[in-house]
Amino acid sequence: MPLSLTAEAHACLARHHVMTLATQGGDGPWAAAVFYAVDGDDLIFVSSPTSRHCRHLAQDPRCAATIQPDADDWRRIQGLQLEGIVSELGGRERERAEQCYGQRFPIVRPGSAPEPIAQALARVHWYRLRIGRLYFIDNARGFGQRLQFDA
Repeated sequence: MPLSLTAEAHACLARHHVMTLATQGGDGPWAAAVFYAVDGDDLIFVSSPTSRHCRHLAQDPRCAATIQPDADDWRRIQGLQLEGIVSELGGRERERAEQCYGQRFPIVRPGSAPEPIAQALARVHWYRLRIGRLYFIDNARGFGQRLQFDA
């Protein structure tokens, strides 16, 4: 089911490139910054399967994330808080993810990435974060103003 995001919330997703992904595992909570690409209402990212956050996700696919620019005034805080489920991608889903990610970050397009990046991409796995709930925060509308979207 689509999230039916407002144009502003969708623009916020499209405008930024990095999300802070929060996970929980047997060794406690963890947060990691990862680049993402938007695919419909989902977020695509790559990461090492041995990273702490991916080890956590292999145990429990639930996560939370935030996306926002720095702000030096609380009235300028605008961003996204979200929760969802992460799945590792393979086959045709991975190919679609690679194309989507390559459109967002042309330097990683299959067949055109510089050798060091191509070597790094050969070691990572591809993931989809399916958003279950998203909050769009916009303090320009007033302190603590947020809109909720559920899948």
